[in-house]
Amino acid sequence: MKIFALILTVLCLSTATSRAEDWPQFRGPNGGNYTGTKLPTEWGPDKNVAWQTPISGKGWSSPIVSKGKVYLTTADLKGKDYSLQAIRVDAKTGKIDWQKEVFLEPAGSPNPHSKNSHASPTPITDGVNLFVHFGHMGTAALDLNGKILWKNSKITYKPVHGNGGSPILAGDNLVFSVDGGDQQFIIALKKKTGDVAWKTDRKSKATQPFSFSTPLLIKVGSQEQIISPASGFVGAYDPKTGAELWRVMYPVAGYSVIPQPIFGNGLIYLSTSYNEPLLLAVKPDGKGDVTKSNLVWQQKKGAPHTPTSVLVGEELYSLSDKIGLLTCLNAKTGDVYWSERVAPDCSASLMHADGKIYLTNETGTGVVVAASKDAYKEIARSEMKEKTFATFAAVDGALYLRTETKLFRFEQK
Repeated sequence: MKIFALILTVLCLSTATSRAEDWPQFRGPNGGNYTGTKLPTEWGPDKNVAWQTPISGKGWSSPIVSKGKVYLTTADLKGKDYSLQAIRVDAKTGKIDWQKEVFLEPAGSPNPHSKNSHASPTPITDGVNLFVHFGHMGTAALDLNGKILWKNSKITYKPVHGNGGSPILAGDNLVFSVDGGDQQFIIALKKKTGDVAWKTDRKSKATQPFSFSTPLLIKVGSQEQIISPASGFVGAYDPKTGAELWRVMYPVAGYSVIPQPIFGNGLIYLSTSYNEPLLLAVKPDGKGDVTKSNLVWQQKKGAPHTPTSVLVGEELYSLSDKIGLLTCLNAKTGDVYWSERVAPDCSASLMHADGKIYLTNETGTGVVVAASKDAYKEIARSEMKEKTFATFAAVDGALYLRTETKLFRFEQK
């Protein structure tokens, strides 16, 4: 009996450890690194398609996947208004389980940038409830059957170019950055009620204060920190109180910051975005203004305006927007190993899987490249022939990609 119990335990542990993690938030649970069953390296409207599902309206929020379901948001025209909706799709069949209006954005609201949408922030789930964010229009929680649990539309500010940054979960709070034309702050809502837990003014002195970055929760020693880039500086905040812990000023004035920061090798990696983007590496410690002591390196080559980079061990891969320059850097020093033009006009963030870098550009050209500091090596190239701004999700050997009109699941055939 003891031998049987031991075998059963080993089998259970093997099954548990072999199952890939879900993808419950923007860029998944590991900063764009996928560790499950091998993914297809080629895809297209008629290639390796497990299913494709039309998605009404328009939205550039990326899909997330949890417990066999895919979640995303969209903005559907309703007369002259925009119906801001949450959607659940069955991951196995592609069937839409439910589509729920959360907010109604009235006609005459500020139009977003041509590369933005009324539904760009990516939803997030804790496995129990779904949280959706539509910037200045409001934030809400739904149960996984589509019932609205709470809505908060009281956090008003003047958006510039629309909304973009996604929320994160930090303990019992939902946290997101607000960097509008009139106000700049980071805020936490209680995930059970939607009430404000804390709100911290950026005390920004940037001449162009608007930005769109997604925060990042990290732990340094015993101290948890929320890293949130803003225009002009990156700040760290206490997840429990919102108190600012430290800040590092950018070497050049940066604004409209979009990429999410990355943490690894004891460093924070981020982009200063427009006008002259720089990749920065920053030590996440100290108190107050630590610019002089904590800025470790800066690199201009390959710095992105929009796509979030991906960290693979001691290699950092970044992708510049306009010319699509993919760059592999030494993450500890900022030295460039190689740079190569892969595809122009890139907005989606990078993903790493099975020793490969996955990317897609705005016209649906997908490229898979070997994750190696030795040399650039293209593995495969795919064509969706449709606008694609959303970032990949990947679970259990399936690659999920949202285009302008559809949601796809790709699997190797």
